[in-house]
Amino acid sequence: MSVLTITNTNFESEVLSSEQPVLIDFWASWCGPCRMLSPVIDKIADESSDIKVGKVNVDEQPELARQFGVMSIPMLVVMKNGKIMQQSVGVQPKEAILSMIR
Repeated sequence: MSVLTITNTNFESEVLSSEQPVLIDFWASWCGPCRMLSPVIDKIADESSDIKVGKVNVDEQPELARQFGVMSIPMLVVMKNGKIMQQSVGVQPKEAILSMIR
C-alpha cells in the first residue's frame, strides 16, 4: 500500500475511522532526519498490507501538528481505533518502527 498524505480534510476518514492501525509520520521537507527516515516509512508502507501509513507535513498541516503536540520531527505516532497507542521522536530503524505497530 502506498503512503497516504494526511491532512485536516482526510484525517477523520483515514485515521480516526480506520479499521486498521495507522502509522503517522510527522515530517517537513527541510528536516534532514525526516529525509533519512522517509525511505524506511515508504518501505514499511509497501511491505505491510495490515496497516495504513500516512505522512503529515507539519508546515502544511500546523493544526494537526499542534493537536499531536509535535515539538520535534520526525515524530511517529501509531493509532488504533482513533487512539494514540505508541509514539517516538527521531530516526528509528525499521524493526523498532514495526515493533511499535505490532
